[in-house]
Amino acid sequence: MLKWSIKSFKELSVDELYDLLRLRSEIFVVEQNCVYLDLDGKDKLALHLIGEFEGKIVAHSRLFKPGISFDNASIGRVTVDSNYRDRKWGHDLMRESIAGIAHHFGESHITIGAQLYLKKFYESHGFVQTSEMYLEDDIPHIEMKSGELNF
Repeated sequence: MLKWSIKSFKELSVDELYDLLRLRSEIFVVEQNCVYLDLDGKDKLALHLIGEFEGKIVAHSRLFKPGISFDNASIGRVTVDSNYRDRKWGHDLMRESIAGIAHHFGESHITIGAQLYLKKFYESHGFVQTSEMYLEDDIPHIEMKSGELNF
């Protein structure tokens, strides 16, 4: 089982910040072979959902109140360490992310910029495609939104 916590940027320890940035770099830069600027200035505005297993950060997402990334609340930088994906913790991460948005921001309408290949994954969590495909850092993406969710 994962141990979940949600922290503001200022609440993150130096080690936690390093570990979650390293995890994101391993996934979004190395694994996906995409050179892009991960440090987009939004980490300071986000709540950080962290999933730890045996003292190691293995899952992370950023939670945003409305008006930062989209008009609605949003979830971004959804990452699970590749060594643990066989455990399906991505689904746990999304459930915790959605619940975190509801708890901390009182929001149920959520918008995400999803990598196209993950469309079915996000659909399984109540999201629907709301845009045509677009390229972000040369990777196909789509905008997706959740409807009124029951919490």
